[in-house]
Amino acid sequence: MTHTRRRFLATSAAAAGAAALGPAAFGPARALAASPGPAGLTRTFPGPAASEPSPRPLSILILGGTGFIGPHQVRYAMYRGHQVSIFNRGRTAPDLFPGVETLIGDRDGQLGALEGRTWDAVIDNSGYVPRHVRDSAALLRDSVDRYLFTSTGSVYSFDQDELTEDSELLPIEDPESEDVDRYYGPLKILCENAVTDTYRERGTVVRLHVVAGPGDTTDRFTYWPVRIDHGGEIIAPGRRDTPVQYIDVRDLAEFMILCLERDIGGTFNAAGPTLAPTSMAEFVYGIRAITSTPLSFTWIDEPFLAERQARFPLWYPPTEGAVRGISRVRSHRAVARGLKFRPIAVTALDTLEWFRTLPEERRNQLQLNLERDRQLLEEWKA
Repeated sequence: MTHTRRRFLATSAAAAGAAALGPAAFGPARALAASPGPAGLTRTFPGPAASEPSPRPLSILILGGTGFIGPHQVRYAMYRGHQVSIFNRGRTAPDLFPGVETLIGDRDGQLGALEGRTWDAVIDNSGYVPRHVRDSAALLRDSVDRYLFTSTGSVYSFDQDELTEDSELLPIEDPESEDVDRYYGPLKILCENAVTDTYRERGTVVRLHVVAGPGDTTDRFTYWPVRIDHGGEIIAPGRRDTPVQYIDVRDLAEFMILCLERDIGGTFNAAGPTLAPTSMAEFVYGIRAITSTPLSFTWIDEPFLAERQARFPLWYPPTEGAVRGISRVRSHRAVARGLKFRPIAVTALDTLEWFRTLPEERRNQLQLNLERDRQLLEEWKA
């Protein structure tokens, strides 16, 4: 697909979605500027970031860099004229960025490749164990000016009406544990503390929500553009006004690089896709704008689905009090410092096109549950 056609489709999809949903559904329209990436991951960046004056070139170290978020950070940083080094074990996509300095090591006691080097800033994407983060923070304390730690919204207790940066965090039940599967959120809290205790005002913490877009391995957002493009009668779960939240990985990457360029410190939630809550209706009809496949939505009540234990990605029923805050994350602080959000249709279109480039075996891992949905629809109508 040519760049001109991509811009037309992305802009048309966004406009169609806005027309269907009204002006509150999407943020301000923004021109798109191309940015090349690896095969299957050529994506777009918003125009305002590109139109700003070129910043002072920075030397940026990324701990990780080859997972989901890292490649978008690397590409955008290079697009902005920065010099990037990545540090990892060299096992995942080692040839992803030819020409980018790759330092081989391990967070668990093998940081020798970082010794004696200096950078303007570091982004820590791969910190899950507090001991590892304490080690890297201490080693780089006098070698970098700013340390940005990639954290998670899972640090919060979700049993709250909304989640701001000052909301109640999870208790630390076992501060000595390194069992990430069991204590993911609490361990991330301790990782945050390791950064802020070491760097003070030179530390930045970004707490992610559901991250969407090209390259995602979880299929939580991806399910919806794939299912809607498949067409037919589609279950729209629960109430139309149930909030849905995610953040496009490119918006996230741009905000993180912006924090480095502007030397922004503090703790920030990063959840979208708009400043105001996005409803399930806005979400599914916004995605519907990207496809011409014949389809219809049937809204099925939450109690009916709950009785049959039917779950859908990104749908968190409001009656589930223990997680009622999970889709009510407030990112006003980050928006005030420059976080921007792509329209739903743009994220959905790019995600769908990326998904189509994947090997068949990988695409088959996304379960659409068409037979389950057919049975639910029959029972609902009966």
